[in-house]
Amino acid sequence: MTEYGKQLSVTETAIPGLIVFDLPVHGDARGWFKENWQREKMTALGLADFGPVQNNISFNDAVGTTRGIHAEPWDKWVSVATGRIFGAWVDLREGPSFGAVYTTELDPSKAIFVPRGVGNSYQTLEPDTAYTYLVNDHWSPDAAYSFLNLADETAAIEWPIPLTDVEISPKDLAHPRLADVTPIPPKKILVLGANGQLGRALRAEYGDQPHIEYADRATLDLASPELASARRWRDYGTIINAAAYTKVDLAETPEGRADAWAANVTGVAALARIATENGITFVHVSSDYVFDGTLDRPYREDDQVCPLGVYGQTKTAGDAVVATVPRHYIVRTSWVIGEGNNFVRTMASLAERGIDPKVVDDQVGRLTFTDDIARGIHHLVDSGADYGVYNLTGGGEPQTWADIARTVFELTGHDPARVTGVTTDEYFAFATGPVAPRPRNSVLDLVRAENAGVAITAFREALAEYVNP
Repeated sequence: MTEYGKQLSVTETAIPGLIVFDLPVHGDARGWFKENWQREKMTALGLADFGPVQNNISFNDAVGTTRGIHAEPWDKWVSVATGRIFGAWVDLREGPSFGAVYTTELDPSKAIFVPRGVGNSYQTLEPDTAYTYLVNDHWSPDAAYSFLNLADETAAIEWPIPLTDVEISPKDLAHPRLADVTPIPPKKILVLGANGQLGRALRAEYGDQPHIEYADRATLDLASPELASARRWRDYGTIINAAAYTKVDLAETPEGRADAWAANVTGVAALARIATENGITFVHVSSDYVFDGTLDRPYREDDQVCPLGVYGQTKTAGDAVVATVPRHYIVRTSWVIGEGNNFVRTMASLAERGIDPKVVDDQVGRLTFTDDIARGIHHLVDSGADYGVYNLTGGGEPQTWADIARTVFELTGHDPARVTGVTTDEYFAFATGPVAPRPRNSVLDLVRAENAGVAITAFREALAEYVNP
């Protein structure tokens, strides 16, 4: 008998992400009505906006019809339109909860959200039972499925009607026991720009797990008209875009301007479209160059952007595109140091070779090491931090480039007084090519990242370890 008048509420289960919903059902002598799925109300109770694309109904004539246990690579919203079922769910995902079991009865006043990779099964308890489910992907022969035998001794599901007395398909009878089940892997993480300095740090951070993929321009062309079909994108949970055009001076030339817009805007827009259409979390790395550097305080995430040069303009445009993706993190950073040629290694080399450099002393900021960016990105994604923009740089007291150069000299055992400070205009006075305008203040406010639990490393400490590992 359907229970009327319940309040909309949720009950967590022992299987992570498997959530039972009590649904208000309104009835009278004519019958009843319910909101079976109501996006705004369900998400307000904490359910992820899982984006259903298909509604299926399985009608069952007889009591005891038994189906499952099937795990698919998509989420389900399961409910009953008429009748009543005994439902059993088994976690078939890789991880510590593999094999966990949950059972309950569903009538029209209850529904359950079944996350990707959790095996789903049921037994009808009333005739003419209509079992309905919304899913957020279409069936595909290329998707990864997993199955468990209904009679598995480890799961030990206590079916109300013995399995020997009910109708089961030959295919369901042939499913493997738990020890032989192929677990559903996590959704894939794709790192783009994997051979760049941040890409290499992300490789070190994420490692070589099977669900982590790394790509560069040679293996994934963002300009290809076939990009939308280049991968089965529904299998991906996160795209981390560490690829960018970063030659700030060359971007001021006609050729460089075209290349910067292609990489930092057109390619980003293609990824944003894929992320939006497939419910993927899009992580995009941005820059202090979106600001003009005229503020007398650290820049916050919500400060008005005002780029000075072409590079900054393309990064600003890319950020605006990414902000339209429902699940996005824009990680804004500055003065990035990683593997390969960089300012710190140049200063260390000059010190060793006895060259006394002139270094800019009217630009202020903090160094940011790629290892810290990679760890910060990993934390934001794994912790489920609120989507949006996060400033992520090294911590500590801001310094000029000249100050940092003197520190490098000192750390390598050389006299820091050998470094002479000059203005930006003086430094570039005799440049033979185009020079991009630089923000004088590149200091970013880190409060939001700290509040999200991101570990901020004092850049002076990181610099000392980088110079003398």
